[in-house]
Amino acid sequence: MKKTVFTLFPTILTVAMLHAFRLMQSSSISGKVIPPEGSEIVYATSGRDSIRTMVMNGAFVFNAKPGTWRIVVRGKPPFKDAVLERVDVQEGQNTDIGEIRLQQ
Repeated sequence: MKKTVFTLFPTILTVAMLHAFRLMQSSSISGKVIPPEGSEIVYATSGRDSIRTMVMNGAFVFNAKPGTWRIVVRGKPPFKDAVLERVDVQEGQNTDIGEIRLQQ
């Protein structure tokens, strides 16, 4: 019984440490809205996952799972929404989608 406990505990500890290391390598999406006052909210969807974030001084960033995302920058009147299809996010990296110019 003691041998099983001594074997099981290090295994559980190793799995927990690997999971914590993976969480530290989070992925993100960032960008900039032009003009800065043209939007307050940005949405991202991937399959059944969806996230949103606020635009601050024209910039936004969100943590996202690796995969392909659809980004929607919600325009404030008189600006129109901007949509970016198929934004690929790699594990442990920031995907900078650059400047998004909103049209009137």
